[in-house]
Amino acid sequence: MYIGIDLGGTNIAAGVINSEGKLLITDSIPTRNERDSKEIINDMIQLVETLIRNSGFKRTEFKAIGIGIPGIADDNTGNVVYCVNLNWENISLKEPMETSLQIPVFIGNDATVAGVAEYGIGKMKNYKNGIFLTLGTGVGSGVIIDGKAFTGSHGIGTEIGHMVVGDNFYDCNCGRNGCLETFASATALIKYTEKELNAGRKSTLQESIKTSKLDARMIFDAAKNGDELALESVDRLVKYLAIGISNLINIIDPEIFLLGGGVSKAGDFLLDKIRLEVENNKSFRKIDSGIIQLAELENDAGIIGAAMLGKISL
Repeated sequence: MYIGIDLGGTNIAAGVINSEGKLLITDSIPTRNERDSKEIINDMIQLVETLIRNSGFKRTEFKAIGIGIPGIADDNTGNVVYCVNLNWENISLKEPMETSLQIPVFIGNDATVAGVAEYGIGKMKNYKNGIFLTLGTGVGSGVIIDGKAFTGSHGIGTEIGHMVVGDNFYDCNCGRNGCLETFASATALIKYTEKELNAGRKSTLQESIKTSKLDARMIFDAAKNGDELALESVDRLVKYLAIGISNLINIIDPEIFLLGGGVSKAGDFLLDKIRLEVENNKSFRKIDSGIIQLAELENDAGIIGAAMLGKISL
């Protein structure tokens, strides 16, 4: 048995999987991220204890615990290098949990572990090399090379969202200009559309935002209905995402790309545009590049992937 923990800024979700990756039991508690890291880590320990008690399995049957964090993890030391949502910097996570629980603990970036889940039981399971991109508030990623999660020498080897792909009208939260996530995330889509609306562009979205706050779903719905500004905003996202994917093809040459996160819920409407743009932008036209599909796992990917990270790291 393996335990996975998805540490988020709002909730801490955890679950137990078996050796085949089947999720058997889950539980969650509020993070209450205004508290000291020691208090949150203690809550994680207690959550694991509760899972073990409620699982019906003996403690000795649990081989490893994996933790996905919304930040940079040092998998050599087991420390959280930086996690903006929790205001954590150089926090020891592996050591206090292993000391209390007496079970090996492994940590990784949350998008990385979601990629591990897709590799283990999702659409990436029949491939050795693949890239999972989560398109949400930002752009996260999980890279699998030769069946192993790749994070580089310092835990930042897959920060694909901070690949610079062009000049933009606003800076990234990292302090630089032109990061992929400032073009290809839900936040980017909304910011560009709002900028154009504020500049006086005509759009059916003007009626929508009188009663609701603008979100990515509204923009995609308007684009599907032929709204000119919404289509322009979506096509802009697709253009820069395709640049990022084309760069990754040249560097890693994966067999498959999987798209997850809130933006991916636009489905085939978005997927068809991305496939066409990537095909038109790739460097080696006569060579097949990685297939592009929508990810299969959704809300439980973080838990399952974290548990699988523990499994493959032993």
